[in-house]
Amino acid sequence: MTAPKTTPHKDDIAELELFEGLSMESVFVVSNERQAGLAFAELMSAGTVGFDTESKPTFHKGQKSEGPHVLQFSTLEKAFIFQSACGESHPVVVEMLQATELIKVGFGLGGDLHQISNRFGIRPAAIVDLDRSFKKLGYRNAVGAKSAIAMFFNRKLLKSKSITTSNWAVRDLSERQLLYAANDAYAAIRIFHALQAASPGLEGRATPAPQT
Repeated sequence: MTAPKTTPHKDDIAELELFEGLSMESVFVVSNERQAGLAFAELMSAGTVGFDTESKPTFHKGQKSEGPHVLQFSTLEKAFIFQSACGESHPVVVEMLQATELIKVGFGLGGDLHQISNRFGIRPAAIVDLDRSFKKLGYRNAVGAKSAIAMFFNRKLLKSKSITTSNWAVRDLSERQLLYAANDAYAAIRIFHALQAASPGLEGRATPAPQT
């Protein structure tokens, strides 16, 4: 019987050199209808993009999240940040989420999809959760972006808890928030291509959001 594969220990990851993600010059915040249209054209032409969401954290028992507040899509060259507060971008966001011809790749997207279903009233299509891909390769525990980057690129992806739990509902996101969000999605698309190169027969499954 083959033993399940394990991910690198956090102490070993901490010793690695930093993963070089996207810089601010490659991160674009979509703030109006025109920008949304330009982002849509570029992302749809890519065919497969990294995807993730961020939400303002909840701190009280029974408190319901109003997220996602940020939805990020990344190609291998740039990332586009959409904010739920920007109503002008909603039609584009919904169209991309439902587009079967645009594959959205990310890590552990179950909660993200549930929130999207609640907020936008849709079931996203063509979603590939990399956690399933790693399970097919024999990893018993969930493999997140940080572990995957360490395994494939021998680099350390910075994941600051203070940024993770920051207020993602604010109108003007900080540079640290933007880089964090962009590189979450960027890491996913990098790992997707690395997985495809290492295991050409490995394919993700489309995962629709749960019905509520």
